[in-house]
Amino acid sequence: MIFIRGYNSFSMPILDSHTIEFFSRSPEQTRRIGMRLGSLLTAGDVICLQGNLGAGKTTFVQGLAQGWGTIDSVSSPTFVIVNQYRRANGGLIFHLDAYRLESVPEAEELDFDVMLADGALIIEWPEKLDGLIPPDRLWINLDYMADEHRQMRFNAHGKRYDILLDGIRQSMFGGA
Repeated sequence: MIFIRGYNSFSMPILDSHTIEFFSRSPEQTRRIGMRLGSLLTAGDVICLQGNLGAGKTTFVQGLAQGWGTIDSVSSPTFVIVNQYRRANGGLIFHLDAYRLESVPEAEELDFDVMLADGALIIEWPEKLDGLIPPDRLWINLDYMADEHRQMRFNAHGKRYDILLDGIRQSMFGGA
């Protein structure tokens, strides 16, 4: 079962309208939530994944890429910095792991503008990219709760990302 927090029994928002929170009870559930988001992605989208090691970021990206329709296997780009995943129709997702980046100038060399022009950009450890991430984005915090349980908080920054949140709500809860 997936739990969403955002409305109390009186239909009053607990979190603001730009935020939803899920509690995933398994890696499979985390992947399924990612699949729902992945099916909605388009070129130019920026998804930021913040969470400690083991919080489920790569598991989430596996689902996201599957929902988007990748033909490639998904793995953590920790040592290569950026993985690229393709779709049969030629679309691209860039999966960036900023964990090993030493400085903002080093990150600037990655050329985000080219990635965003060609596909969607998924960023793990976005907090290390101070000032480089576009202000419009979907920021997702993943927190380890227990062995297989994760708390996931989605924060939309910008109209496009409010639309993505509404799409997730609709696909999971029929517009809850």
